[in-house]
Amino acid sequence: MAPRRYRPDRRAETTEATRRRIVEATFALHTEQGIATTSMKQIAARAGVSVGTVYHHFPTYEDAVRACGAHTLALAPPPGPDIFDGAAAVPDRLRRLARAVFAWYARLPAFERARCDQHLVPALRGFVAEEERNRLALTREALRPAGIAEPRVAVAAALLDAAVLANLTRNGFTPEDAADEIARVITAALPGAQSP
Repeated sequence: MAPRRYRPDRRAETTEATRRRIVEATFALHTEQGIATTSMKQIAARAGVSVGTVYHHFPTYEDAVRACGAHTLALAPPPGPDIFDGAAAVPDRLRRLARAVFAWYARLPAFERARCDQHLVPALRGFVAEEERNRLALTREALRPAGIAEPRVAVAAALLDAAVLANLTRNGFTPEDAADEIARVITAALPGAQSP
C-alpha cells in the first residue's frame, strides 16, 4: 500500500472551517446572550472544539470579537450612498435612508448590545463608532439637496438611532413603519419640505 500524500491545502481548508465554526458560534452567542457575557468556554462548546483550539485561532476574546464583527459586516453590510440612487426629493431620500438603516438594525439584533457593552469590551468601540459615522454621513447626504446645517443633520441622524427603532418596535411598529414615521418627523422639521 502506498503512503498517503500530505496535502497542505487540505489542512488549510480544515483550519479555515474550524475558524469559521468558531466565528459563527461567537456570532450566535452574541445574538442570544450578549457580548460581554459570552466566554471563550461557551464559544468552544458551541463550536464543538476545545477551548485551546479557540485560543489558537483567537488568542484573546477581543480577537474573537473583532472576527465576529468582520463576519457580521460580511453578512449584513451597512447601507451606503447607493440607497439614494434615483431619489432627488429630500422626503424620498429620508424615507430611503430610514428604511435602510432600520432594516440593517433589524438584521443585527446584537448591535444594540454591542453599543451597551462597548465600555466592557473595547474591541466593540470601533464597530460602534463606524456605524455612527456612517449614519451621520448618510444623513448628511440625504439632506444635502436641502442645504441643512450640520447641527440639524446631527439631530436627524440621532432620530435614526437603533434605540429609537427598539423603542418604536416595543410600541408595535414594524421596522418599515417606524422608518416611515421617523422620515415624516424629520421631513416635517425641515424648512419648506413636505411630508412624504
